[in-house]
Amino acid sequence: MKIIDGKKISKIIKEEIKNEVDKIIKNGGRAPHLAAVLVGSDGASLTYVGSKVRSCKEVGFKSTLIKLSEDITEKSLLAKIEELNNNDKIDGFIVQLPLPKHIDEDKILMAVNPNKDVDGFHPTNFGKMALNMETFISATPYGIIELLKRYKIETSGKNTVVIGRSNIVGRPISILMSRKENPGNSTVTLVHSRTNNLENFTKKADIIISALGVPDFIKSNMVKNGVVIIDVGITRVKDESHPKGYVIKGDVDFDSVKLKASYITPVPGGVGPMTIAMLLKNTLLSKSLKV
Repeated sequence: MKIIDGKKISKIIKEEIKNEVDKIIKNGGRAPHLAAVLVGSDGASLTYVGSKVRSCKEVGFKSTLIKLSEDITEKSLLAKIEELNNNDKIDGFIVQLPLPKHIDEDKILMAVNPNKDVDGFHPTNFGKMALNMETFISATPYGIIELLKRYKIETSGKNTVVIGRSNIVGRPISILMSRKENPGNSTVTLVHSRTNNLENFTKKADIIISALGVPDFIKSNMVKNGVVIIDVGITRVKDESHPKGYVIKGDVDFDSVKLKASYITPVPGGVGPMTIAMLLKNTLLSKSLKV
């Protein structure tokens, strides 16, 4: 069993991005500029955005954090997005999710200029990804593909089971794993909470990518020997014995499943760090590519 170390790979990618930024500056250009829009004061969102801002500094990007009130109107938020769309000094920006309930998330994400949509959520970019055209790929699926590539894990002809059908992870990674590229060329089955006898699928899988959000859902009796496990799940579980009062759990019962896996991502330290690294990679792309 080998651990797929997302923390290590994300650090390497950040170093590669920093070298590219240094070249841009040396040639008289300006550093890529990423903006983040944060509505309200959700604790998890503050943590995620803070990490993104720090990562920008690490690689030499300029970053702007736009904090908006929880009670901002949808109209005012749309106006702010239009302002960012028209700001030539900002290469890409993200709108941190979730948004307050009175705001239509789909309407907000649709308002982002696809050329600046470094989260890869806009239908234009999703469609281009599905057609295997160069574009912004949603950061988490992009990170999974990069991990498979850098660990030289064979995917061609393999039976890949994706658990979860979200537009952010499940659907895009199912498309990416079936494309005519490396990694790719898998036979992909997408299962979800309504799938009957789900373990009948996981037991036959060569590769399992789980983005269900149910802690310790996948047990060792649900997988075969030699399986590759990519665990996207990240859930806070109460634990009074822990100093923080909680622990972070993935979808996979790591301690039991690792005994059967050939490769496995830990939680935390697996897919999570890659998400920010690939967001930075998308921002670097936005500086040079008109998608």
